[in-house]
This record gives sequence, C-alpha cells and structure tokens, in this order.
Amino acid sequence: MAEKELQQLIDGCKKKERQSQEALYQRLYGFAMKICLRCADNREQASEILNEGFFKAFTNIEKYNDDWPFKSWLGKIMYHASIDYYRSNLKWMNMEKLEKSDHLTNEAVVEHKLGYEDLLAMVQRLPPAYRIVFNLYAVDGYSHEEIAQMTGISAGTSRANLHKARQKLQQMLAGPHLMNLATDI
Repeated sequence: MAEKELQQLIDGCKKKERQSQEALYQRLYGFAMKICLRCADNREQASEILNEGFFKAFTNIEKYNDDWPFKSWLGKIMYHASIDYYRSNLKWMNMEKLEKSDHLTNEAVVEHKLGYEDLLAMVQRLPPAYRIVFNLYAVDGYSHEEIAQMTGISAGTSRANLHKARQKLQQMLAGPHLMNLATDI
C-alpha cells in the first residue's frame, strides 16, 4: 500500500469515516491476524483479539504519531489486545515461578523441516501464559523487564514462562505430537 494512500485512510479514520475504517481494516487484516494467531489458541480467538485490537486502534487513532510507521503502532496495539484478552479471560493462572521450573538437559532433534503453519500450530498449543511470553521475547525481541511491565508479572516469572515454553516446544518436536499436529488443532 502506498504511503500516500495509507495516510489518506488514517486521516479518514481520524475523522471517524466508516469507509476509511473498513478500507484500513481490509488492507491490514493479514498483518494484524498474523500477530493475533501467534498469541491465540485458535483462529476464532485470534479473530476476537483482532477485532478488539482494531476497535482500540480506531478509538485511539488520534494518538497515532505520524512520525512512526503505522504498522508498528498497530502491531503494538494487537499485542496489547492479546495480553488484555488473556488477562481478562484466564487471569494468568498457569504462570509458574522460576524456582519451580524443571530443567531440560537434552536437546530435541528434528528430523524433517517444519513449515510456518506447523510452528504456528505448535506455539498455539502452548498454555496462554507461556505463549504470550514466548512470542513477546523470542519473536518480537522484548526484554523480560519489558514483558513484566506489559503483562503485570515479574521478570522472574517471565523467564520461567519462557523456559517452560521452550521446554514444551522441545518436547513437541521430540515426541509423537509432531506427527499428530494437524489433528490436534
């Protein structure tokens, strides 16, 4: 999408023009859905998160600073919508302290290539608390301190959840779950 066209849509959204909102939603749907799918259990949850994220974007679009790329701003909103979704629906019950985490000593070996969809399905199978921390840390590059601030957990809990997420992913890669991945989702 051309920058000028994108800016026109943003300006229209700032004026609460429904056509501009619909056009922006359609043009950035794929970008936003990829973020939501990484954080959700399934496509249905991802759609809920995506719609909530776009609602937040449209109601707060006047706060968007034109000096920053719009996709980055929208991506951050989608992550915050994902975090808010899990905070309100799951209350972070599955979080564990670092002291309680087990250590995995052997590395998982993958005998064949995995595609994006396979990896996405594996990440979606992680418990929500682990999945959020894994995505924020491993995919988006946030520090444990930043994750703690964003999610309301401690940096130690963030580290523990990342460790457990990696452990579970390694177990999935090493175990028979990999063969049944498509049927489990």
